[in-house]
Amino acid sequence: MFDLTGRVVLISGGNAGIGLAFARGIARAGGDVVIWGRRAEKNAEAARALSGFGHRVLAQEVDVSDEDRVVRAMAEAVEEMGRVDGVIANAGVMRNERSFLDMTTEAWHSLLAVNQHGAYLTVREGARHMKARYDAGDAGGSLLFCASLSALTGSPGMQHYNASKGAMVAMSRGIAVEAGRYGVRCNVVCPGHTTSETVQIPAGSPLSERILAYNPSGRIGTPDDFEGIGVYFMSDWSRFHTGDLVVVDGGWMANAGKTNIRELPQWP
Repeated sequence: MFDLTGRVVLISGGNAGIGLAFARGIARAGGDVVIWGRRAEKNAEAARALSGFGHRVLAQEVDVSDEDRVVRAMAEAVEEMGRVDGVIANAGVMRNERSFLDMTTEAWHSLLAVNQHGAYLTVREGARHMKARYDAGDAGGSLLFCASLSALTGSPGMQHYNASKGAMVAMSRGIAVEAGRYGVRCNVVCPGHTTSETVQIPAGSPLSERILAYNPSGRIGTPDDFEGIGVYFMSDWSRFHTGDLVVVDGGWMANAGKTNIRELPQWP
């Protein structure tokens, strides 16, 4: 059902964590992938792993906060791969300040430069290419923002992170309204608590114990949990799905931290 043979999907921040999982899912489904990352060695490592699926892989060294580099890198990707059918804006940083009152202007702007403005630049350039393809008689494309539960909940000392992820939600809806006539859809996925090489949640830590107690799934997410949703949004099976936000969190938001799962009575 989810055969992506012949499709090319570009993933920013695609050399590690959830971004690499998105790329892995695309490659498993038969698609070609373009990964953007700031570290050349991590790009090369990810490219080697992805090449094992037998499809084309292009790794580019890109800082998404650099507009000129984003514009050039998208053009290079189109030139090398022939087209880009999907773009996943996943690159981001996470920082926790001591409190909102202690947050500096520099901290605010440096995080938004990557998370918010970098996502905007990445998706904008992808959309420009998709419009050019539409003009040439080749309509279609999928744009996906990778946000966070922080787009929906409060995070002490992380108001800049909240703002950047919340902006993705609002921006994606505006894009979806404009882009639909060109066969281009735009959505957001909000991952729940996930541990990876880029985000560590140490076993036995207070956060880990809280997640295990209050997440209905009884576990912390892993990058592999996001392969499927990436493939879905990059495939034609989501062709009528746009302007939406999908939460993938093991049920955390459904419980809203109210019920200790360990204290629930067992089903008979």
